[in-house]
Amino acid sequence: MRDGADGGLGMDGLVKTGFLLVVLTAVFVVAGYAIAGKTGMIAALVMALGMNLFAYWNSGALLLRAYKARKVTRVNDPQLHGLVADLATRAGLPMPEVYVIDSPQPNAFATGRNPDNAAVAVTTGLVQALTREQLAGVIAHELAHVQNYDTLIMTMAASIAGAIAALADMGRVFRSSGPNEHGESDGPGLIGTLLLIFLAPLAAMLVQMAISRTREYEADRLGAGICGQPVWLADALDRIHLGVRQNVNHAAEARPATAHLFIINPLQSSRLSELFSTHPPTAERVRRLRAMSGGMAGGTIARLARSGGASGPVPVSRLRGVP
Repeated sequence: MRDGADGGLGMDGLVKTGFLLVVLTAVFVVAGYAIAGKTGMIAALVMALGMNLFAYWNSGALLLRAYKARKVTRVNDPQLHGLVADLATRAGLPMPEVYVIDSPQPNAFATGRNPDNAAVAVTTGLVQALTREQLAGVIAHELAHVQNYDTLIMTMAASIAGAIAALADMGRVFRSSGPNEHGESDGPGLIGTLLLIFLAPLAAMLVQMAISRTREYEADRLGAGICGQPVWLADALDRIHLGVRQNVNHAAEARPATAHLFIINPLQSSRLSELFSTHPPTAERVRRLRAMSGGMAGGTIARLARSGGASGPVPVSRLRGVP
């Protein structure tokens, strides 16, 4: 995937993400048709619109409330607040709200429908496990998600995928396979319905996984440009990966549909779930970042951020949140 030189999502990535969202919506509509024919298809379209509108306006607040996140201010945590403020300035973004989640597992996510209504949340485990340089890399990654409107896209993908799963559950109870009043079949029949009931959620999961993986690689690349030091984020990902395996995030385990929002999958995974993970392999992400660190001049790294954002590698001493 070639990305735009301005640091935004390149045309190839934009087209790919848009196509995957269309596919996800199509799976949802087809699932509705499988359950209740044309009526189900129309109902699915209406439901998708309603869910996405609700998610657009409320998903961020609901997510932070679900994780019992505490708001950070320059008074109660000046170092963390100052670090986010400086990095947001470098990225050319409005200052997002900052939250802390009480969890021993090191992790972080961003949420909000646009840069003017964004929030960045980090766990207490993350603040304790990382150096300030590594923490800067993580926050820069989350700000890259905000900059690229990933929080909105992934919220839409999650809401549609969740609706597909709900429709599949409904299909096990209600199925339209007989003729309508005109003597015509109003659905795909028994075999088609059963296939869609089981295959639609799998297809939705695979599409959501593809969207998430595309956005994570891009956020790593842009995050390196925002903080100016790819190695900070690479080292942070190594530490977070180890910390996730050693500490359970109970809130995330109870809400697996939100796992794709975190910088690293927070779920305690088996081999099978790793195969269908919404995140790229951590080792590959680290490899790409270290390659950037070793092969890119400061001016090249700077061009990864949007105009008006980062202007080159930043010395750690110049970030207010880093002692």
